[in-house]
Amino acid sequence: MVSDWKKTKLGLITASAAFLLAACGGSGDSTESEAAAGGDTADTTQTSDAAGDFSGQTLKVTVGDDYTSFVESIIPSFEEEYGVTIELAEIDMFDNLEALPLDGPAGLGPDVMIAPYDRVGGLGLQGHLLEVELPDDGRYDSMDELQVTADATYFGSPFVIEALVMYYNKDLIDTAPTTFAELEALTEDERFAFASEAGKSTAFLANWVDFYNSYGLLAGFGGYVFGEEGTNITDVGLNTPEAIEAIEYAQKWFQEIWPQGMLDKTTSGNFIDDQFISGKTAAITNGPWGAASYRDGGVNYGVAPVPTLPNGEAYAPFAGGKAWVISSYSEVGELAQEWLNYVTNEENMMALFTDYTNEIPANQAARKQITDAGDNELAVAVIEQYNTAVPMPNIPEMAEVWTGAETMMFDAGSNNKTAEESANDSVEIIKQNIEQKY
Repeated sequence: MVSDWKKTKLGLITASAAFLLAACGGSGDSTESEAAAGGDTADTTQTSDAAGDFSGQTLKVTVGDDYTSFVESIIPSFEEEYGVTIELAEIDMFDNLEALPLDGPAGLGPDVMIAPYDRVGGLGLQGHLLEVELPDDGRYDSMDELQVTADATYFGSPFVIEALVMYYNKDLIDTAPTTFAELEALTEDERFAFASEAGKSTAFLANWVDFYNSYGLLAGFGGYVFGEEGTNITDVGLNTPEAIEAIEYAQKWFQEIWPQGMLDKTTSGNFIDDQFISGKTAAITNGPWGAASYRDGGVNYGVAPVPTLPNGEAYAPFAGGKAWVISSYSEVGELAQEWLNYVTNEENMMALFTDYTNEIPANQAARKQITDAGDNELAVAVIEQYNTAVPMPNIPEMAEVWTGAETMMFDAGSNNKTAEESANDSVEIIKQNIEQKY
C-alpha cells in the first residue's frame, strides 16, 4: 500500500484500562452512535447467538493508535456478551504485519488485527491468516468480498473503504468540474499560470507519476494490472492499446501543461498540496486522508468524484481500504471470528464514522446511512467514487508492479520514451521480476 500517512506508535493497553477509559468518556459516544445507527438488530442477534460459548477466553487485539479509542469504546459490550477478556495492544499496522510471521509462531502476536486490502491476500496465501466466514446479512457486496479474497478464500472482513476523489477550491471556481475537458479549459485561465515556467499551468494537478494515483486514468481508458480480476499474472494489461492511450493523455499534461516538478515522485505530492493550499490551484486529486491538511490550511474546499475522462468513461482508481484479519497462529479462532462480525456491524461502523476516525465503513448499511444523510460531502464523494473503483490485485505479485509502473509513467511523462515504448518496457520488467521471484 502506498499510503504513507499512517503513524507509528507502540504501547500496551490492558482490558482494565480500556474499561476505565470507556467508563470515563465512552458513554456519550455510545449514545450518539446508537442514535446515528438507528439500531442494528440483525447484527446484534448474530453475536448474541454465540454468547456464552467462549467464557473465560482471552482475545488479543492489536490496532494502531488511530483506532485505539474506537476499539476501547466497543470492548466492554463484547466482553460482557461473550464472557471473555480483551487485551488491546497499540502497534502500528504495518509494523504489526511485518512482525506477524515471526511473532505469530512464537506466541507473541495478536489474534486479530487490521490490514490494508492489498496485504490480505498475500498474508493469507503465505499461511499467516485464518480463513474468515463473512456474515450473510447483506453487509458486503461482491466488490467488498473481492477485496479480501485470494484463491477463492476469504482472509478478512472488510472494515473501511477509500478512493481518490477530486478536491476543488470553492473560492476559485463556483462548481466542481465534471469532465476533463473542463479541467483542460481551466488551464487557459491566467490565474493558474505557473510563475516559474512560462506556458505552464497549475489549474489542475494530479500525482500521476505515482501509480496509485495514475491507475484511475489507465483503468478508465481500459487498462488493467492483471487479468481475470487481478489474478492472472501472465496477463499484464498496462501496455494494451487502451492503456497506451491513457499514458499518451498523461503525456499531454506532463509535457504541455504541468510544471516539470510534477515528474518528481518524491516531491510532487507536496508540490500539489502546497499549490492547492496557497490558492494557486483550482482542483486536485487526493484521497480522503488529505482533507485534514486542506481544512487546517484554510482552503474553502469542496469534494466531488474525479471528472469523466476524455473517452467518456469514469475515472477508475484503486479501491482501497482495510480489513480485520485473524492470525493463523491464534488459539481462539472462533472467538476471533465473532470479534470480526461484531466490530464490523452497522452500529459499530457508524460509531467509527461519526465519533472517531470519520473513515467510510465497508458495511453497506452504514454506507447507505451516510449517503442518505448527505451531510458529509467528502464521505458521499468517496462512496460514489468507490463505486467506479477497481479492487487492487490481492496477490503477492502486485508488489512487483509499483516500481515498474512508476517508471512507465515517468519515462512517458518526461518524453524519454513514447507511451508505447514505456508501457512495453515496464510490462516486460514486471513480468521478469515476477518470474524470478515467485
